[in-house]
Amino acid sequence: MLRFITILLTVSALLPAATIAEKTVGLTKMDGFLPLYWDAKGGKMFLEFGKLDEEFLYYSSLPAGLGSNDVGLDRGQLGRPHLVRLERNGPKVLLMEQNERFRAVTGSAAEKRAVEQSFARSAVWGFTVEAESDGRILVDATNFFLRDAHGAVETLKTAKQGTYKVDPTRSMFYMDRTKVFPRNTEVEVTLTLTGEASGGFVRSVSPSTESITIREHHSLVALPEPGYKPRRHDPRSGYFGTSFMDFSTPFTEPITQRLITRHRLEKRNPNAVVSDAVKPIIYYLDNTTPEPIRSALLDGARWWAQAFEAAGFRNAFQVEILPEGPDPMDARYNMIQWVHRSTRGWSYGSSITDPRTGEIIKGHVTLGSLRVRQDYLIAEALLAPYDGNQRVSTAGREMALARLRQLSAHEVGHTLGLAHNFAASAKDRASVMDYPHPFVGLPSVGAPALSDAYAVGIGDWDKVAISYGYGQYPNATDETAALSGLLRAATDRGLEFISDEDARPGGGAHPRAHLWDSGSNAVDELKRILKIRARALARFGENNIRQGAAMSTLGDALVPVFLLHRYQTEAAAKVLGGVEYSYALRGDGQTIAKMVPAAEQAKALQALLHTIDAKALTLNESILGLLPPRANGYAATREQFRGNAGLTFDSLAPAEAAANHTIGMILHPQRAHRLVEQHGRNAKIAGFAEVVDQLISATWKAQRLNGLQMEVQQKVEQVVLYHLMALTAGDSHSGAVRAIANLKLQQLSEYAKGLTGARLAQGRFAVQQIERFMRDPKLPTVPKPVEPPPGQPIGCEDDSRVGLVF
Repeated sequence: MLRFITILLTVSALLPAATIAEKTVGLTKMDGFLPLYWDAKGGKMFLEFGKLDEEFLYYSSLPAGLGSNDVGLDRGQLGRPHLVRLERNGPKVLLMEQNERFRAVTGSAAEKRAVEQSFARSAVWGFTVEAESDGRILVDATNFFLRDAHGAVETLKTAKQGTYKVDPTRSMFYMDRTKVFPRNTEVEVTLTLTGEASGGFVRSVSPSTESITIREHHSLVALPEPGYKPRRHDPRSGYFGTSFMDFSTPFTEPITQRLITRHRLEKRNPNAVVSDAVKPIIYYLDNTTPEPIRSALLDGARWWAQAFEAAGFRNAFQVEILPEGPDPMDARYNMIQWVHRSTRGWSYGSSITDPRTGEIIKGHVTLGSLRVRQDYLIAEALLAPYDGNQRVSTAGREMALARLRQLSAHEVGHTLGLAHNFAASAKDRASVMDYPHPFVGLPSVGAPALSDAYAVGIGDWDKVAISYGYGQYPNATDETAALSGLLRAATDRGLEFISDEDARPGGGAHPRAHLWDSGSNAVDELKRILKIRARALARFGENNIRQGAAMSTLGDALVPVFLLHRYQTEAAAKVLGGVEYSYALRGDGQTIAKMVPAAEQAKALQALLHTIDAKALTLNESILGLLPPRANGYAATREQFRGNAGLTFDSLAPAEAAANHTIGMILHPQRAHRLVEQHGRNAKIAGFAEVVDQLISATWKAQRLNGLQMEVQQKVEQVVLYHLMALTAGDSHSGAVRAIANLKLQQLSEYAKGLTGARLAQGRFAVQQIERFMRDPKLPTVPKPVEPPPGQPIGCEDDSRVGLVF
């Protein structure tokens, strides 16, 4: 009897003691998709679930961030969506994330079960049932919400900024933004992370490094209504894709299925050439955005209406100011947010996507507010506009706003599903999905011109891409054939699509796919940019800064004009050892892969060598005399050239940094290997050995100059020596490249032994260092060259630095 009573008591303890109504007496109910019950006295949040087997989306976001681009915890940042459902056993309920990467789409129930059991799932959280009524359950979700769901602690650790943890005593629910709607439940919390900082980024933005208080947001969202028709991904189309393995496909067919990501958009009249949309795509601009920024962002984002009209939709894409009341983190609103940081950095276009189909549920754009200031700085550097008492450069202001329009369109494009198209600049700026360098005109006299710095409106490629992703065809149309024909017609018009992995500097090889470049021919444009740079440097002086500005700030304006050619140099470098190719499909008629002709490669090398000519890299005394040490209260930053002269401006550092940039591109190990390979295939193409010979002839063996120009020559020579050593020492580099680099070092040593007079010290240093390196070729023995101030807004391997947007 006693045993029976014990078992009965144990079972009773495992069962909910009350109904939901009884358990929630006195609590504030927020009804909707997944109802919430707020216990104001106890500081607890209860969550009510209905159907346990019903899937929904869960994701976190960051409504109030850290403010440091270097760390990467920005206001408005979205987390990864999780497709989840509940599983219950007795009083225990698990929130289980489904594994959508492996499926059996058309298989039987048994096939689907076999796939599900073959791959792991992830339990996001575990709850205990507090009460239940009519098949619905109530759980205490306090700890679920009051945790670091967004991974801020791990992000700080990865950025080497310290070890932190959530302090429950300094964390609480943020009720102003905790709301429930018919198809989504939104919960926001204030979290305080405590610990000890080990990096400088936290110190630069937080009142205390011991205590960092941010806000995290939880969104629980109903899956989209049925009716969305996925569209297959085509590598030529310009879309991001989502992929999965479908084990129900016949073994004679590809097992990996690929879908594009896009919003749901349908015509009211599917058979009409142009029709209104059943439900338009609406984006909302952050109502905290000031003028004239606000108008520029609205204008740029609204350009996409042109592309949707070309795809057959009327009034299908709209952009409005977010009214008072709605929460930017609410899953129902596509947002464009204007975000402040302590340093400049990337802007982002991200989205929440249904992992089953690729349907975009929420688009969210994050635009960093400091980047517009860099565009204005570039204008000041090029124009030297302050020849009177004016406080604002009108041309610079208009250029910066033109860039904002383009940036707004670009990031919104990502949230529509579009990837970068870095070949667009070679076809008359055919896409806002490229990274555009400002087009700088060169009048016969006077300042460079910026009236046409950035394109206006959507590009021809963008219209093709939107038509591919969103175009709707009458029911009798063969959609696959129509879409393929659309892309083939674009190719026939000379439009290309080349994206991220093929366009990055360094080892990139495509002759037309570049970041921040201009012109149809990378080499010709480099030559033109160098002329603009020379004109701007000849005019550089006090007129580049406003009246009353600290003279030491002139160094800030020097960086973008001295390095004006940096991105076009990267573009021209990819012609050297370059390969012209496309994302071709069999039978589509596109270029598959062919080497850049020998003559074009030779022209590229000569243009690159011109960028390291000492005459082009030596600053005039008229400029150097205007660059004092940093003024009191104006601390040195990563925005300026860094050198070896202590407080005073190092006149050799800009030249060394620029030469390091070019030579690093010429002697990139992957490019070097391609040169070896291409020369073997076509003897007319200069091999790597010949390229190194020409590099040494243009530097070590060049005609000697005098004064500061000679010192610049010697800096450039040391940079060449460093990179040849780095090629020889690199274990991961190809044997052929290492062998050639090793031989060229030995030959250079023999040449250096014969240097005399003013070059005696340089020659003996080179011989000594090469001999020392040959005995122990692990690392270069010469000093590492000065790096340019970071260019792209992404931060560098050195976590004390961050990039600029030129």
